[in-house]
Amino acid sequence: MSINFRFDLRHIKAFMAVAESLHFKKAADSLFITQPALSRLIKGLEEAVGTELLARTTRQVALTEAGRLFLAECKEGLRVLERGVHLAQAASQGDIGHISIAYNDFSINGVLPDIIERFKEKYPNISIELTHMPSHEQHRALQDCSIDAGFMIGPLNAPGIETLSCAVEELLVVLPLRHPLAGRSSLRLEDLKNEKFILGADNSWKAFRSRFLKNCQQAGFTPNIVQEATTSTGIFGLVAANMGISVYTECVYKFTRRDIHLIPLEGIEHRVETVAAWNSAFISPSFAHFIRHLQDEPLPA
Repeated sequence: MSINFRFDLRHIKAFMAVAESLHFKKAADSLFITQPALSRLIKGLEEAVGTELLARTTRQVALTEAGRLFLAECKEGLRVLERGVHLAQAASQGDIGHISIAYNDFSINGVLPDIIERFKEKYPNISIELTHMPSHEQHRALQDCSIDAGFMIGPLNAPGIETLSCAVEELLVVLPLRHPLAGRSSLRLEDLKNEKFILGADNSWKAFRSRFLKNCQQAGFTPNIVQEATTSTGIFGLVAANMGISVYTECVYKFTRRDIHLIPLEGIEHRVETVAAWNSAFISPSFAHFIRHLQDEPLPA
């Protein structure tokens, strides 16, 4: 049922002052108003509520049963209001809030977990929503502000988009354990021209694939791609099954798989940079904290 309140916080404070002191003069003095003004406030409140809240005689003031129950609810209501003020102030300062972050495979398997963990230690009341999203899709999501930040393959040069480099990683060759090249200490791209490749699917690994294919062309061959996978785990599984080889970044060392072999890829300028990107058109107070956190984070060696 909707109630049309005909009283405000002044009436509530006046009633609580009288209810707690049970003395009109003391209550008026505590509120810095006159007794007649206080009496008018109490009368107006009782008329609005529709019942007597205080029983008055010439010698004493007492709470009616209705007044006792109303007082308890007034106290609870003020506590809720005070909490609302506190939450609003905290939100305006960014200490409470929500951040949406998109990530690709390289960032979630690399630098991003440590960044998130340390940020949550500083700001436990800021919730973070993480969404897997290929780098090229993150570009669009940043433009329409559907995410606060994206962790993607860089560099990225787009109007209104700011970026910060978070990691730069060398490439490794991922081989089955019993592959003939597994005993080498390093490999060059030319050594792989006759190999069967397993790469991430084009719809989700477009940025990485386009750069890697360009490197292969510069090395004088087009890779024979025999299998595709949508996830890093899928790529490693296919390599372990001896379906082919792949190329991945140094963050693969964080995986504990014992059924693949990793060899540094030399003689190639292609390094995978992970950047954090955001649209400067809208930065919430909570996300401003995240940006400062990123700027304070040391770039991994």
